[in-house]
Amino acid sequence: MPDGAKLIADIGGTNARFAIADAGGIGHLRVLPTAQFPTLEAAARDFLAGLPADRPVRRGAFDVAGPVTGDHVRLTNSGWSFSIAAVKAALGFDDLKVVNDFAAAALGIPQLAESGFIAVGGGAAVAHAPIGVIGPGTGLGVAGLLWADDRWVVLPGEGGHSTVPAATAEEARILDVLRERYGHVSAERVISGHGLVNLYEAVCSVAGHAAAPLSDSEITARALAGSDAACVKVLELFCAMLGTVAGNVAITLGAGGGVYLIGGILPRFADAFAGSGFRARFESKGRFTDYMKAIPTFLVTHENPAMLGLAELP
Repeated sequence: MPDGAKLIADIGGTNARFAIADAGGIGHLRVLPTAQFPTLEAAARDFLAGLPADRPVRRGAFDVAGPVTGDHVRLTNSGWSFSIAAVKAALGFDDLKVVNDFAAAALGIPQLAESGFIAVGGGAAVAHAPIGVIGPGTGLGVAGLLWADDRWVVLPGEGGHSTVPAATAEEARILDVLRERYGHVSAERVISGHGLVNLYEAVCSVAGHAAAPLSDSEITARALAGSDAACVKVLELFCAMLGTVAGNVAITLGAGGGVYLIGGILPRFADAFAGSGFRARFESKGRFTDYMKAIPTFLVTHENPAMLGLAELP
């Protein structure tokens, strides 16, 4: 195995994706169900045992679906928890870095080939200008990328929990319904998988009829088929409100390098998204509309930019 090889792992609540990153790229990818292993260490050992024995791996870079605020890490949707120092020692590593999964995904954005994303309006990206990254999935991730000391540095945050704004009277009525339920209505409450369900239930409430027990995928399917007016409205609201929040990220960061949209939801309806009200809402910033029109937006289609980001961690 070439010098400089390191173990990279994208660790979610259901699966852990392991691979080896070296000067030749990323290889030896395996996906291990987390439920089959009692600990992260056990899963990592299983992966490492299947590698060629010509040269040991002495470095690691992992991302986890949960906060990383110290040595002890607990996954949000898994029974795994671990000490970074203890796993490093147990695996015999000289170095082990652990970051949040969305931070890793953001770091992977500059490594994407052009085949890994689709342009959704705007001008040309400005080299080395700040980049915004926003990702609706199970939750809503938000991050920035800044160019410093000849490399990209991730600016992590919890922007998905910022207060979502109402840009229209209709949205104000929708958010009133959700405010009665949650008190504070974050962007994640409406721009995520469960956010689609929240929007659907609120749309039905405003219209004065009962909501069916639909999942986010069922809501999306009905919207795309045009078979349910409430679901059609939900998808319109979802895309428009995402445009508002993504525009706020862009104007806050001065994201001349563009805003990249990642996560598992949007690629399900990429064509409908490209033709939605997302871009118009993204640009709708009053006196700064022309400024916003120049900022490009991109829908990421690459399956796992987090692995690219982990490979780039120093």
